[in-house]
Amino acid sequence: MGFSAISKAAMDLQRGRFIVVVDDENRENEGDLVLAAEKAVPSKINFMIKKARGLICVPMLKQRLDELDIPLMVRDKENTEITRCRFTVSVDLKNDRTGISAHDRSDTIKALINKETKPGDLSRPGHVFPLQYSDGGVLKRPGHTEAAIDICKIAGIYPAAVICEILNEKGDAAKLEELKSFAEKHNLRIISIEELARYIRQGAPK
Repeated sequence: MGFSAISKAAMDLQRGRFIVVVDDENRENEGDLVLAAEKAVPSKINFMIKKARGLICVPMLKQRLDELDIPLMVRDKENTEITRCRFTVSVDLKNDRTGISAHDRSDTIKALINKETKPGDLSRPGHVFPLQYSDGGVLKRPGHTEAAIDICKIAGIYPAAVICEILNEKGDAAKLEELKSFAEKHNLRIISIEELARYIRQGAPK
């Protein structure tokens, strides 16, 4: 199974389908299951939990994170994560539930992109992990955070996504051939961050 066209992957996101996004073998050499945040219904979150198995995160723009008063977990100059991924403080939507279920996490994700949500509507810490997008996208930082939002922009949908690392049956990060098999098994399109960056350089909408 080969890589899909970026335009077709963007169309799948519009339709509420997952796509698989892989980075360079010289970087993390890993793949994430990606879903548009506006399509994050409980059944989709449950699929990510059961099939991808990694940490579920929500790439978002800094402007929206600032509106919700969600700060970075550590300042940039103190970030020692291997790829400098910009994790924020984790959150839950305030209610009488724990926040961990697929339904709860779906509700929290929907709240993050709802313009009516105020900072006080969210509890901290929680079970949903926002990630701050780096301005310039994959052309500046070729990470899954930036790729997820860049492809949402190309798709013309709300610029926030839900991502989850794909682990293999042994619990290790799935590599390219395993990721291709995963995509084929679940009838999903797979794209590379390298190709996404090339598409943007050629003048795609951002």
